[in-house]
Amino acid sequence: MPGPPIDLLSDRARDVFRVVVESYLGTGAPVGSRTISRLSGLNLSPASIRNVMQDLEEVGLLAAPHTSAGRMPTETGLRLFVDAMMQVAAPSDDERRAIERELSGEGPIEDALATASTLLSGLSSCAGLVMVPRREAILRQFGFAWLSDKQALAVLVGVDGSVENRVVDLPPDTTPSMLAEAANYLTANLAGRTLAEAYGLLAREIEAGETALDEASRDLVARGLAAWSRDGADRPVLIVRGQANLIDETAAGDLERVRQLLEELEGKSEIARLLDSARTGAATRIFIGSENKLFSLSGSSVIAAPYRGAGGRVVGVVGVIGPTRLNYARIVPMVDFTAQTLSRLMQ
Repeated sequence: MPGPPIDLLSDRARDVFRVVVESYLGTGAPVGSRTISRLSGLNLSPASIRNVMQDLEEVGLLAAPHTSAGRMPTETGLRLFVDAMMQVAAPSDDERRAIERELSGEGPIEDALATASTLLSGLSSCAGLVMVPRREAILRQFGFAWLSDKQALAVLVGVDGSVENRVVDLPPDTTPSMLAEAANYLTANLAGRTLAEAYGLLAREIEAGETALDEASRDLVARGLAAWSRDGADRPVLIVRGQANLIDETAAGDLERVRQLLEELEGKSEIARLLDSARTGAATRIFIGSENKLFSLSGSSVIAAPYRGAGGRVVGVVGVIGPTRLNYARIVPMVDFTAQTLSRLMQ
C-alpha cells in the first residue's frame, strides 16, 4: 500500500520519521521513543514522540516488530525516505581514488568488470553485482553438420575466431543438400553482421519476397539463427562477489532471510533479469524488498546503475544487493560513480 505524500506529513512527523529511519539504517534495530528523545535534539518528550510514531505506524510508514521493541520503517516508509527525504553524500575522496585506481583500464575488460563487483562488495559491505555486456557474435561463417534425419549441428564461426555449436531440430524431409544450401546462404549473404542483424535482414527479405531460398531452406536458416538468439537471452552473464558480507552479526536472528537471499543469488538468471530492467534508466535505480516479487521472501534491496559503451549505448549494469537497511545515501552515489568509471573505461 503506498504511503502518504511527504508534504502531507507535519514537520514534527517528518523529523521523527527521519530519525527513526536513519537510526534503523545505521543499526538494523528498531528504535524507541526514549532513544529518539535522547539523541535527536528534537526537544520532544518521549510521550509526544510515541504519539507521532503511532500516527506514522497507522499510515503504514513505521512498524513495531514486537510489542515493546520500538519502531522500524516499513518498505513503504523506506521508499518514501529514499525518494523524498534522503540526502545523498558524494563518494569520499578515498572511495573515488580506490574505484579509479582499481578500474584503471589495464588488462581485459572482463577483468575490470569482475574487479568492479569485488570493489563494490568491499566498499559497501554488501554483495557486488555486475551484468556483463551481452556479446553479440558477428558472423563470419556458418555451417550445418548432419546428425540424423531429426537433428543437425549448427556451427557458427565468428570474426574473432570463436567457434560455437548448437543442436537444432530439423523439419520433416530435410536432406543434407538442403542443409548445405542453407549454410551457403548464411555465409554468403549474412557474414559481417550480428545475429540480430542477420535475423532482421532475413525477415525483411522473406517479407519482400526477395530471397532465393525455398520455404524449407528458409526454415533451416531461421532455425540456425534462432538457436543463438534464444541462448543469449536465456543465459545472461552475471558476476557476483562478496556473498559472505550478507552474513554479518545482525543476521543471526534472521537466518531464514539470509538463506533465501543466498538462494536467490544462486539463481542468477532471475537477479540478472531484475538488473536488466535497470538498463532503461538514465540514473541509479533502487529496488526495495517486496516491491519486486523476487525479494518477497528475503526482503532484500538492490541498488543498480547502467554503464555505457561506445556511442553512449547501455551495455550492462553494476550494483549491490543486501538487506533493506542499506546505507542508501552512501551506496547510491558509490554505485553511480562506479558506473561512470566503467563507462569511461569502455569508450
